[in-house]
Formats: sequence, C-alpha cells, structure tokens
Amino acid sequence: MDVLQRLFEQHYGSPPDEVKPLQGQLGGSGRAILRLCGQGISAIGILSSVREENVAFLEFSMHFRRHGLPVPEIYAEDLSQGAYLEEDLGDTTLFEFLGAHRSGESIDPQAMEAYRKVVAMLPRFQVVAGKDLNYKVCYPRSSFDRQSIAWDLNYFKYYFLRLAGVPFNEQTLEHDFSRLTKFLLSANRNYFLYRDFQSRNVMLRDGEPFFLDYQGGRKGALQYDIASLLFDGKADLPPAMRQLLLDHYLDCLSGMVDLDRGAFMEHYYAYVYVRILQALGAYGFRGFYERKAHFLQSVPYALKNLRWLAENVKLPIALPALMEALDAIGSSEKLQGKLQELTAPEPAGLTVRIFSFSFHQATPTDEEGHGGGFVFDARGLPNPGREERFHALTGRDGAVIDYLSREESVGTFLSHAIALVDASVAIYRRRGFSSLMVSFGCTGGQHRSVYLAEQLAKHLRGGSGVAVVLSHIELEKMRKPGEVV
Repeated sequence: MDVLQRLFEQHYGSPPDEVKPLQGQLGGSGRAILRLCGQGISAIGILSSVREENVAFLEFSMHFRRHGLPVPEIYAEDLSQGAYLEEDLGDTTLFEFLGAHRSGESIDPQAMEAYRKVVAMLPRFQVVAGKDLNYKVCYPRSSFDRQSIAWDLNYFKYYFLRLAGVPFNEQTLEHDFSRLTKFLLSANRNYFLYRDFQSRNVMLRDGEPFFLDYQGGRKGALQYDIASLLFDGKADLPPAMRQLLLDHYLDCLSGMVDLDRGAFMEHYYAYVYVRILQALGAYGFRGFYERKAHFLQSVPYALKNLRWLAENVKLPIALPALMEALDAIGSSEKLQGKLQELTAPEPAGLTVRIFSFSFHQATPTDEEGHGGGFVFDARGLPNPGREERFHALTGRDGAVIDYLSREESVGTFLSHAIALVDASVAIYRRRGFSSLMVSFGCTGGQHRSVYLAEQLAKHLRGGSGVAVVLSHIELEKMRKPGEVV
C-alpha cells in the first residue's frame, strides 16, 4: 500500500488523506483495488503480483486512449512493485445500474440505453483498436487458440463437473470438446477479444460507459465478447432484450467490417456455450474448491441460460456427451444439495473474522460486504524476524510465542487491541450485527501479526459467545500440501 501512496504523492504533489479498499472489486482476479483520496481528488490504486497482466493492462490502456476509447487514464506506475495508479471512474457499474432500473423481466429505458451504448462501443475495441494492437504483450496467450479453449473446457470439466459430483464419460466428453474446439477455431479470429466483457467491468459516469479489466485480452473471434455480455449470469437479461442488443451490435459492427450475418450467427451460439462453460469452471473453482460461497450464487443463472439454449438453439455440430452432461447438471440433486450447503446463511449471531497479513501486500478485503473493521499495525513492536533463530518459525511456534510474550510493549499493544475489540463485540451483539473483521499486519506477516491474531482468537473463543474464523494470509501462501494452517 505504501507504493500506491508514493505514486499518488508523485502525481498530485501531496500524499493521500485516506486509502480505502473497494468492496466487491476483487472478484476472481486476486488483485487488490483501493481508492486513494486527498484534497478533493481521488484515484484508483491497483496492486497485482502478475507482472505480465500489469504490462498488458498498461499498454492496452495507452493504446485504447490513443484511439479515443473510454478507458481509465494511467497516472503513474511501478511495475517492480506490481502497482499502478489510474483514473477514478466512480462507483456505478453497469450491473448495479441495471439492478436499480429493473423490476423482474421489466427493464427501464435508462438501462436499455446504457446497454445500447456499451454494445455500440464494443466494435471499436474489436475492429478499430484491434488492428494495430501489440499482441506480443498478451498474457497468458496472444490469441484465443486451441490451448486457450482447452484450458477453459478443462476448467469446466475438473472444477465444476467433477467437484459438483455430476457424472460424465471423460473420453466421449473429450471427443465433443475436440469437435467444439475445431468449430470455434473455424470462425474469423483476427479481431481483439476483450475476454471479460461483462457488466461488472463497465463503469457508468454521467450516463456514459467506461471500460475496465481488459488485461486478459488477446486476438480472437468477434462472437465471444458480445456473448459474454448478453449471457452474463447474474445480469439475467431477458431473451427479448438480448436479441435487441445483439441486433444493435451487428448493425454497429456492419459499419466497420464487411459483415456476413449468417456466418456470424453460425458460430455465435457455440461461443455462448464456451463462455458459459468457462464461467461455470470459475464458479466451481472459487466456490467448491476455495469454498467462497458467494461465487456459487451465480450458478443458477448460468443453468437458466443453459436451459434456454437447450430449448431454443440447435448447434451446427453434434455434441451429445456435452449436452448429456449439461442436462445432468440441471437435474443433479447432488449439485443442488452442495449449492444449498455452501450458500446457506450462517447461523444467527456474531462471527469475528481475524486475519494476519503483510503490509507488503494489500490489507485483507472484507468479502462479507460490511466495509471491513479494525486494522492493527504491529510493525512498531519488537521483530523476531530479525533474529536468525526465528527465520523459519512463525508466530504459532513456541519459541516465537515465548519471545513476544516476554516483551512488555507487545503485552500492552495486545491488551489495548483486545479492549477495543471486546467493546465492539459487546455493541455488535447487542445490536444484532453478524460480522466483525479484525486484521493484524506486520512487515512479513509471519511472526508478530500471526502471534497477535492467535492471541485474540484464543481470547474470544474463551468465553465471548461469538464464532471465530482465523486466517493467516502469508502462512497460507507458504503452506505445504496437506499441511493445516
């Protein structure tokens, strides 16, 4: 976080007064996204450890802006620290705007107009800006090729079908995957493929769309991105609206390329299918594997889209094993049981989530949507990490515990932290709140922060009447297979 504050000061001439993690901005990417504010100005700071993605985003951003496309301006960057500072486009995503302007299947004209602006802009990314883009910086592939498709299909097979307990014949399914891949690759693939063109990656400012999260872009077919937007799971667009927007997109596209609508539509729904399969793989990995239940809330919407496709679309190629597997998903009682188990609300009462972390990384994000809680900075305490004998140990090991428990300053720090948390716990329980977050940070996230988090968890479990969930972020990264942290 310090690097973002430095970039902010370099750009604006003064340090930020406030740095705040943005809720709901991590999604499945693993990046930390923060808003930095000071003297009436603000910027968005990004921290990401994947250098190749950062390089792609920064170069694409400059390229798109040269073509007059509405993407954020990049203010400053430090690739060695995985950080960059960009324009603040506000808080209203297209997804949120849609939710505020609909009643069930009835969509207000304002939302329809916003979507029309978005689909009208898409061909400018794909065709105009895509012509002279430097595809050498694309990551992890320069095109949506056979390897890219295989990754997506296997993601679906292993992280959704298998983890959801849906039966399938692996060999016959692989035959279908091979046929589907060959068909997808027969489409014209000489355009820019945005890759994650969906409603949460479009911001609306003064009614106009601005676009984010294209760092996964590569060369590919036109059909993929419009399929991503129109069959965006939780957006749950009515079929009639999808058709109107697809027609509008094709009208706009025809002004930029010699468009054969029949050829476009021949491949379109195959790309719809592969995008939905990719999304299900992501939901399965995050939900079933990582047990982040909120990702599974999108599964019913994806299944609804698959039912609509089964009833209304006939692909030009036969994919019997895949269709059998998709039909099994919709009728799987085992899957429904897993979804209910993992997405069931927590029992009534207060849950305190305690984290240890490194200040070299982002402050833990509150995925419960309550805006975070206490963040205690332990870097002013004696540091066992400076002594050779403690290098391989953590704040859970006896020698480190003994060292820190003997330090008066550590005891004073901990007693103050416990007093503050206890006061909030009492108020939260009285008011019926369900979640409180407490984070301890130190330099490496290995010794002091771990010790303090463990001690607070022990204290709360000893009689406060609350549920405690303890997470050591840096220790989890160091965990060996089969080891429990």
